[in-house]
Amino acid sequence: MADWNIGVFTSVDAGLGVDLEVAHELGIPTIQIHAPHQGNRTQETADEILSRLAKYDISVTAVFGGFEGESYADIPTVVKTVGLMPIETRDARLTEMKEISDFAKMIGCPVIALHLGFVPHDKQDPGYAEILSVTKELCDYAQNNGQALHLETGQETAPALLDFIADTQRDNLFVNFDPANMILYGAGDPIEAVNLLGDKIRSVHCKDAKWAANPGEEWGEETMLGDGEVGMDQYLLALQSIGYRGPLTIEREIPQEPTRQKEEIGHAVTLLNRLKNEIL
Repeated sequence: MADWNIGVFTSVDAGLGVDLEVAHELGIPTIQIHAPHQGNRTQETADEILSRLAKYDISVTAVFGGFEGESYADIPTVVKTVGLMPIETRDARLTEMKEISDFAKMIGCPVIALHLGFVPHDKQDPGYAEILSVTKELCDYAQNNGQALHLETGQETAPALLDFIADTQRDNLFVNFDPANMILYGAGDPIEAVNLLGDKIRSVHCKDAKWAANPGEEWGEETMLGDGEVGMDQYLLALQSIGYRGPLTIEREIPQEPTRQKEEIGHAVTLLNRLKNEIL
């Protein structure tokens, strides 16, 4: 596979990514895909997706988990609703992630990924040991399906994420790096984070954002790629310096404005191709 293939985040019937058709129309060769709704994680759905991918000559590089009831309305809401951290939904969501791992196996994808949620900063917090145990269990399940698990960045600083990965003692746990999330959540400078996380980064998002007035307390503002404060040229240079050669997966989740969404993804493709040509 070529270095830095362009990718895009897609959805079939759940999540906020674009349809496979849009990826095809924009000539994008790789995708990450949001797992289908629970009732549709079947062999029949898998065969249908595989048929469309073969027709479009697109490959899937990660299957993302997401859950009913998650909300990214603001930072406190994320803490309460996202990922495997909320105790009320943890067991059901862990079961769902195992189903998503099985579905990823059906479509031949060796990576599952998700937002774990806000891991407690204090390792003495009982919640830390609990989420560590859940993550180990999910890693072991994925391992049995021949898969790696990628945690999407955002809620933690890079040092905290490295510590957490080390504490799991699992060699199939890696990072899906999203530079905009570092800014949106106020979790640290994204370029510094790339350099620190190094070879733990096995998949990436290309997304942009501007810092909030009070980072970590308020959301930053997501923007079109190139209009934010990530610095896409510096981002790609940092990825090059750590030896990352995988897909550059564009994420622009504004499904309520499909025309604008497609235009902005097209703009991102053009920008990334220009930067690739300059850097590689």
